[in-house]
Amino acid sequence: PLDRRIRAGGMVEKGSLQRSADSLDVRFVVTDFNKSVTITYRGILPDLFREGQGIVALGKLNAQGVVVADEVLAKHDEKYMPPEVTKALRDSGQAAPAVPSTPVKQG
Repeated sequence: PLDRRIRAGGMVEKGSLQRSADSLDVRFVVTDFNKSVTITYRGILPDLFREGQGIVALGKLNAQGVVVADEVLAKHDEKYMPPEVTKALRDSGQAAPAVPSTPVKQG
C-alpha cells in the first residue's frame, strides 16, 4: 500500500548497491529469490550491511514501487529475519541453516 509504513526484508542482491557521490543516499535491491524490490535510504548503513547478506528495511512504498526506507537493519543470520522472509529464502533453497552462537565465557 502506498504511503503506509511497511517492512521489507531479504538478501541484498550482489552488484545492486549504488552510493551517491555527494550525499548519504544509497539505493539497493533486496530479494527473497522469488521477488525483488528496490530500496532507497538516506543515512549511514549499519556496519553489518553487505551485498549478499540479509537486511530488513522499514519505510514506505512510493508510486514507482520503491521502498523509501527510514531505517535499515542488517542481520547476521536469518534468525532475526521476519518469518515470512525466512520461509521464502528456505523455499528457494537460498537460506543457510542458522548457526547457533557460542557464548563467550567471562571471568
